[in-house]
Amino acid sequence: MYYDTMERAKVYFTRKITPEGLVNVYKNLGIELDGKVAIKMAIGERGSKGYLKPELISQLVESLNGVIVECNAFHGALAKSPDHYKVAQEHGFTSFAQVDILDAEGELKVPVNNGKHLKYNAIGSHTDSYSSYLCLAHAKGNDKSGFSATLNNLGLGFASRNGKAYIHSAGKTASPAMLMFKKADQKDYIECIAEAAKAVSDHIKEHEKDILYITVMNYIALDCDCDKNQGAPTMHDIGIVGSLDPVATDQAVLDLIWCSQDPGARFIKERIDKMQGRHITAYAEELGLGSTDYDLVDLDNNKTIHKGDAEKEAENEERAQFGEGLIQKAEDVKMF
Repeated sequence: MYYDTMERAKVYFTRKITPEGLVNVYKNLGIELDGKVAIKMAIGERGSKGYLKPELISQLVESLNGVIVECNAFHGALAKSPDHYKVAQEHGFTSFAQVDILDAEGELKVPVNNGKHLKYNAIGSHTDSYSSYLCLAHAKGNDKSGFSATLNNLGLGFASRNGKAYIHSAGKTASPAMLMFKKADQKDYIECIAEAAKAVSDHIKEHEKDILYITVMNYIALDCDCDKNQGAPTMHDIGIVGSLDPVATDQAVLDLIWCSQDPGARFIKERIDKMQGRHITAYAEELGLGSTDYDLVDLDNNKTIHKGDAEKEAENEERAQFGEGLIQKAEDVKMF
């Protein structure tokens, strides 16, 4: 079973950033992941603070008997598999799950269909070892793409070190060492992330495997979890969204940020727009990866509203609760 993008997407939403809230979103997606389940998420650079914490995700991961999977970065403590695995230990992930660095033994190239920039995405060679996938993302800013959530976790997240260089350079080089000399135009780079995500999605569909998308909107900092100097969040937590459609998932995250009445939201908006980050959902929709049109299913209030109405209602929303200190405390939020 896999998602038919001809239907209007449903995005399930809760304000409860708790283990139970996360499990509730997963259960409402209506597909039970089985077999050997890959939990694709960012382990977080050493020194970062915003990565998804074991206290939040362990209940869901253990219920699926899931393996946390990630690929190496092209710099920092996550660039080499042994060091990457050590950071996973330091961040507490190996205490409740296996961790697999997908490109520890190489990569495989999956084609980009109908893309303007990339011919392929080079993904970790272990990717095909799994029966089903949960793309578990954390929404935040990014100093290169402006916005990092579902599509980033799918496109760049499954990419090997070389694959990440290929995406960041818009197809000019697959060598991390040469990346500094092959800078991509900003809009092209955003489009390359979408093309890389489409390649992964197509590859999984071709093998008739399931993939689900859940994104946690907490610790919304300007910089990515891959930044060791990641600062404090600029706004309060929003909640958790989940869908069978990765484009709708990211679009819902963006809409909820844009409709937030939190004064600090303007700083993350400025970061996203400065880097043309919102372009990713429009281009991903153009590629056929999913839809920016969706129904928001409010699990807390047991009602379903269309995207446009959801945006209006969000203007009057109260702030989400903090999840009882599991992720961040109110005093951690950077107030301006």
